[in-house]
Amino acid sequence: MTSLPPDLGTDLGEENARLTRELRAARDRQTATSDILRVISQSPTDVQPVFETIVRTAARLLRCDRSLILRCDSTSYWTAASAGPEGPLPILEHGKVPIDPEANFPSRAIVEQKTLHLPDWSLIDLPEHERRIHQELGINSSLFLPLLREGECIGLLAMTGKRAGLFGESEIALAESFRDQALIAIENVRLFDETNEALERQTATAEILKVIASSPSDLQPVFEAIATSSNRLIGGFSTAVLRFIDDELHLAAFTPTNAKADETLKASFPRPLSEFPPFMLVRDGETQQFVDTESEDVSPLLRDIARLRGYRSMLFTPVMSNAKPIGIISVTRKEPGTFAAHHIQLVRTFADQAVIAIENVRLFDEVQARTRELAASLDDLRTAQDRLVQTEKLASLGQLTAGIAHEIKNPLNFVNNFSALSAELTDELNDVLKPAALDNKTRKEVNELTHMLKGNLEKVVQHGKRADSIVKNMLLHSREGSGEHRPADINALVDESLNLAYHGARAERQGFNVTLQRDFDPAAGMVELFPQEITRVFLNLISNGFYAVTRRKMEIGNSGFEPTVRATTRNLGHAVEIRIRDNGTGIPAEVKERMFNPFFTTKPAGEGTGLGLSMSHDIVVKQHGGSIDVETEPGQFTEFTVVLPRTSNQSGKNNQSDKNRGQP
Repeated sequence: MTSLPPDLGTDLGEENARLTRELRAARDRQTATSDILRVISQSPTDVQPVFETIVRTAARLLRCDRSLILRCDSTSYWTAASAGPEGPLPILEHGKVPIDPEANFPSRAIVEQKTLHLPDWSLIDLPEHERRIHQELGINSSLFLPLLREGECIGLLAMTGKRAGLFGESEIALAESFRDQALIAIENVRLFDETNEALERQTATAEILKVIASSPSDLQPVFEAIATSSNRLIGGFSTAVLRFIDDELHLAAFTPTNAKADETLKASFPRPLSEFPPFMLVRDGETQQFVDTESEDVSPLLRDIARLRGYRSMLFTPVMSNAKPIGIISVTRKEPGTFAAHHIQLVRTFADQAVIAIENVRLFDEVQARTRELAASLDDLRTAQDRLVQTEKLASLGQLTAGIAHEIKNPLNFVNNFSALSAELTDELNDVLKPAALDNKTRKEVNELTHMLKGNLEKVVQHGKRADSIVKNMLLHSREGSGEHRPADINALVDESLNLAYHGARAERQGFNVTLQRDFDPAAGMVELFPQEITRVFLNLISNGFYAVTRRKMEIGNSGFEPTVRATTRNLGHAVEIRIRDNGTGIPAEVKERMFNPFFTTKPAGEGTGLGLSMSHDIVVKQHGGSIDVETEPGQFTEFTVVLPRTSNQSGKNNQSDKNRGQP
């Protein structure tokens, strides 16, 4: 076997060892990358396990004394994860460090957004922050790799070591792969959060739209859903929905915090808009926010409310309709700070949904009101149609009645006249027979016959007069209307009717006396009606009362009974009520049921035609659209109640013209 030269054998051994080391290093790097990617896949919602795996792996593979991932915002940076042989780094474990490129190396890398490699700290002038690290921990080299996303630095991957020149090209390349993996993890979580937040927004929007659809006439459930969803999705402390009504601010809905603060909040509303500073800020439709309620530019009112409720930042989004503010959605958070742009947009979406809900309710109310108006119009049309039909029937009946009455009246006049004349002729016949020579028996028979004949003729005359009265009332009933339809003072009409009826009764019956009582409501006022027809109704009711009290006085004799008729008026707003009450004989139940029927009467022959109450009913109900009722107790009282609408519809005028056309 041929032996290799000593130098060549040594070189091959060293090369083999180098290749073995590189292979092992590559394998370790692949394993580390696989481990990190596996953690990334297992933690789509949390970057912390990924950060901790990255810093541990970087510290092990790069053999550095310390590996850190720093997160930052526009003003400061802080430690998100760290690893190293000596445990946590005390200097960075106490909250946030202000970003200042002149004060520390991480700030310089964040601001410049470039990799910062410092191989030997002993050769440079160290800032105070790094000088402390150098002195206390012996750090002598460092590598800072910015985590960049969309041109913005969101953190750093930082590695430090006690040995100068620790990071060569291969170490920097490996560190960059760890930096890229950290960015992948951050982006995965961001995308997951955005996707999840978008889903929550869509769900919340769908829920609110569902509430809007299920509450077309009630805004309260919508406002409560908006307040709850806004507060949950933004991570707010409390959310309120406020409405502007008649220059006042009203609390529509809010998310509760604690009982005492909630009661105080509710007691603060409604309040004038002039006492609510945010109104002036949002009246042009712009969203406003207060980063810190303790700052000097916040009004004392808002500061006091914030302290009472326990929050530090506020967001006000106007609810606009037709370019005018009609409300505000107010979101608060416990911590001071700026609200994210997507949160502001979300609240604006909820404000638009509030406008949709308000508009829906307004349109619903308008449709309901219009529907009620149409229904009322339809009812009025049906009523008018019924009245027109009834008017036509009454007109036809009136014409028929008038014709029949005229045909009856002529022969009835002959009956009445010749009956009266025949009664007189019997007297003359007796006078003629007096000189005649008749025996007593014959004369007695003649006298009895002539007396009987005269009595029969008198009864014919009596019933003829009653028939004539019926005919006259039939003609009056067929006419049914006359005079002008105009406003009239109802109190004056009732008072005039009382006087006319009273003096008419005294002229007709000697010794007639009755006590008249008046109780007129001054607010009864004017009523549109046919004064002549309504006066006829009042005269009829009052005359019936006179008849009832007179009859009762005759029945009980002189027992201290005082005949009384009382007239009362009362304002009902859209109508007026007239009551005519007497303390007479009352009306039996069987009579009460039929008393408004034509030709029905309980008065003796010659004293009633049975048409007075029937006519009164038609005048009040059919002609004026009112009502007439009666309450009575036999032997005690009778009270008629007439209710007349203040304004008669046009059908009343049409009725009147139709009735006039039906006159004979």
